[in-house]
Amino acid sequence: MRGTPGLSFAARCRKETHLSAMQIGLLSRMEAVFPFLADLVHGDLKAYVPAAKEGFFLLAAHIHPHTVYMAGAKETGRLVRRIEEPIIAEAFQAGQAVSGKREWTYGTMRDMHVFPILSEGRVLCALAFEVDAEKLLIEGYPRLLEAARVVLLHAQKACDLAPFAPIQAGDGILITDARSRIVFADVAARRIYRVLGVGSLVGCPLYERQLTRHVTRETVERDRPWRKEIEAGGLSLVRREVAIREGGTLCLRIVLLSDVTETRARDEALRIKSAIIQEVHHRVKNNLQMVASLLRLQARRASSEEVRLALRESVNRILSISVVHEYLSQQGDEAIDVQEVFGHIFGLVVRSMADKGFSVRTACKGERLVLPSKCASSVALVLNELVLNAMEHAFIGRSEGLIGLSVKAHADGWLLDFYDDGIGLPKAFDIARTKSLGLTIVKTLIEGDLGGQFSIAGEAGCGTHARIILPKMQPDSTA
Repeated sequence: MRGTPGLSFAARCRKETHLSAMQIGLLSRMEAVFPFLADLVHGDLKAYVPAAKEGFFLLAAHIHPHTVYMAGAKETGRLVRRIEEPIIAEAFQAGQAVSGKREWTYGTMRDMHVFPILSEGRVLCALAFEVDAEKLLIEGYPRLLEAARVVLLHAQKACDLAPFAPIQAGDGILITDARSRIVFADVAARRIYRVLGVGSLVGCPLYERQLTRHVTRETVERDRPWRKEIEAGGLSLVRREVAIREGGTLCLRIVLLSDVTETRARDEALRIKSAIIQEVHHRVKNNLQMVASLLRLQARRASSEEVRLALRESVNRILSISVVHEYLSQQGDEAIDVQEVFGHIFGLVVRSMADKGFSVRTACKGERLVLPSKCASSVALVLNELVLNAMEHAFIGRSEGLIGLSVKAHADGWLLDFYDDGIGLPKAFDIARTKSLGLTIVKTLIEGDLGGQFSIAGEAGCGTHARIILPKMQPDSTA
């Protein structure tokens, strides 16, 4: 019967049961360890509580494990007839752990292990683990079930639940007794220690010299003392230790080992790659600035004002690209923030183009836009040409002006509105017939290179708006 699948665990219990707020609070706190327990026993975890509706249980939680594949959809929030779950009903009635088999699909059986959660002598919840034992074939599997029972009791108390993060497929599991002697080791743990030259684990003290002699480095985090990163025998391991104590006395210890050797190697390779890419961007920036310096020298020696102006515009175009490479050389990723690049380019153009008596302000508003580096140079050139065009034509006869950029999400991508409060466009202006090299470059880059749309409009005395629509850019495949 359909119940309340969309609600939280606590909300389901409040809506569908007669449990008190204190009892629901206890179960909600314990819910934090449910994924860990499902992973530990390699089976589905289902939490049943008595429903307010007579003759029904509420399936308040259903967790799939990360450590093994379990077929079937989650049934969280479903109301289940008591008569359909006799093992659950028996656990509620007896108030103790019960095991049996239940039919999962026609002709297919699963082992079912049920642990009751009690408060003041009353069973609040029955926690059922459904396991396909025939496929698991885990030597010493009862040790996992016993460890799950002890963790369940431990979780009823106010304790640090951070160490009980889910277990991942491939993690090695060790369990020790109260004397720190290993009583269970799964296949993954045995494989890791076999690489370290240790053959037999069960029966060995956890801290025996034979098990620790290959450790070359240990790193412990101050806020997570139960977690260590270890280098041993050429392996990089993350070791998580969950110690269950009762009254200060150790009951058992669960040790989880994750082999992160390949992950760390990839991280190091990416770090080196990132450093190389940043150095390349830095050198490209330096080379571009050197070319710009040479062009400046050439402009000073030019006898024609037209040539000097052309060289000065070329210098600005080169420096606008260098701004992008400078930005990327300082970033940890291969992406550009359009608003930041606009600010850099604006400052660059104003320093080289503005007359001493002219004051220009800038405005940047709207949503933050980050684009992949593959279109960085094109975007930088577009912004450079628009700023140059505004500085050259928008403020004739004026002593001050405003240049701004507004960014907002568009149905198909992003809308960039580059505007000024200058004298506007001539009445006969037509972008298709313009002889302006700058606007021709802008239109070509936006429509040809970036796959966007470009338009420009403005009325005399009311400023100009250059509108750009950019499609949503995909991140660089190599980034």
